[in-house]
Parts: sequence; C-alpha cells; structure tokens
Amino acid sequence: MGPDANIVLAGFMGSGKSAVGRALARRLARPFVDMDASIEREAGKPVHRIFAEDGEPRFRALERALVESLCRERGLVVAAGGGAVLDGRNVADFNASARLICLQAAEDEIVRRVIRGRRRPLLEGGGDKAERVRRLLRERKPIYDRIPFQVDTSGLSPEQVAGRIIRLLDDEAAGASPSPG
Repeated sequence: MGPDANIVLAGFMGSGKSAVGRALARRLARPFVDMDASIEREAGKPVHRIFAEDGEPRFRALERALVESLCRERGLVVAAGGGAVLDGRNVADFNASARLICLQAAEDEIVRRVIRGRRRPLLEGGGDKAERVRRLLRERKPIYDRIPFQVDTSGLSPEQVAGRIIRLLDDEAAGASPSPG
C-alpha cells in the first residue's frame, strides 16, 4: 500500500476516532473526514434523527455509499462510524484501499466517555445506558479484534494516540510487524 493510502480509524463509540483523527490529520497535513458528520451533511439532519426518522437501515445505506466514495480517494484520515465495520463489505473496501486501524479503550473508560458525551442513537430510550454500552461492546468486540492494527487509547490524549499511530505506520513501512498500541 502506498504512502498516500487513506488512514481509517475504526472502533467502538467513545474510542476516540474523531478526536484522534483530527490530531492525526493535523500532524500528517492530510484532510480529515468524519464519516458521521459527512452523513449528517448529506442527509441534512443529525445521526440521531436519521435513526429516529428514517431507521438504521437508511443510515447504514448512506454509510455504505460514503465508504465506497472515500475508498476512491487518497491521502485522507477518516474517522469511521462505530458500526461501519459491521458490514463486511466496508471492512474489505477499507482493507483494500487504506490502513485500517482499530482504536480500543478499557470498557470502563468507554462507558465514561459515552455516557458523558453527545447523543448516541443506539443508546436512546429507557434503561441503563452503561449496561447497553457494555452489551454492544461485547457484541462488537470480535469484529473490532479482527482488525490487525490496534491502538489502545485508554488514558491517552488524542495527540498521544496520534503519535502511536504514526509510529505504528512508520514501523510497518520499515517492515516491522504490527504490534498492539
């Protein structure tokens, strides 16, 4: 894969994809694309309204079309939505055209970040949000774990994580095998 390949950050909600993506894009002087923000612009409404008014299948269709479009571009840093890798076609497309990196964090840290953060459509409704986060994280963990490049964001700033990703990519370019971050 060439040096101008896209860098795609995947991972569960609250893993730091957007914040790290912005920091990484700044450090590498690359354009940054937040997939959820792009989908919101395309749909003319926020993600939580797309889910509420049009349903998750419509959101996933918009997400799939965006993945196809982004994979035709080069030199981007992309923050994928937390569920983008649930579609195997998205993973295959990302792997063919980009460096796909999964951001992970300790479960308790993810819960803290998500509960205090912005509105999350998959957590709307009644009940214990922390338990819903834990359940979704357990369900998705096997998918995230299959991504070869992994970086743990627990207790780190976006700048620190961006530095780890740059070292990981430099090591890969130098022929070293990927190691957990």
